Amino acid sequence: MNIVLLEPEIPQNVGNIGRSCVATNSKLHLIKPFCFSLDDKHLKRAGLDYWQDLDLYIYENYEDFLNKNPNAKIFMATTKAKKIYTEAEYSEDSFILFGKESKGIPEDILKANNDSCIRVPMHMEYRSLNLSNSVAIILYEALRQLDFLDLKYFGEFHNK
Repeated sequence: MNIVLLEPEIPQNVGNIGRSCVATNSKLHLIKPFCFSLDDKHLKRAGLDYWQDLDLYIYENYEDFLNKNPNAKIFMATTKAKKIYTEAEYSEDSFILFGKESKGIPEDILKANNDSCIRVPMHMEYRSLNLSNSVAIILYEALRQLDFLDLKYFGEFHNK
């Protein structure tokens, strides 16, 4: 599975998301610009010691991401979608794109990809969920649909 963050703004969110990606054997794709360093102490604290095991890809901009991932099956997570995230059909190589915390995915990208837009249902009075929570909700639904791939561990508790 592939999680894509378009211009993320909050290092703690990226750290949490990176940790979720490591725990689920997912790849994390970061699209610049982002207003923090990958050495940021908040990012490292949120990602704990998992960050060193993260399968991380960085792109200069959205076009660079598209050029390096041709034919990618991309789902766009947005509060503006009609389709609920559980209605999408994910595959192992799906990409789930999330926009920046303050503005989401730009309108022109959403309009060009309307059929692949998905949302997490929530009370209408509120704008959005925290980015790392939204990623976890959608990522685990995608993995559930795929029978959790190789994440099932049977036997004695194992602590890495």
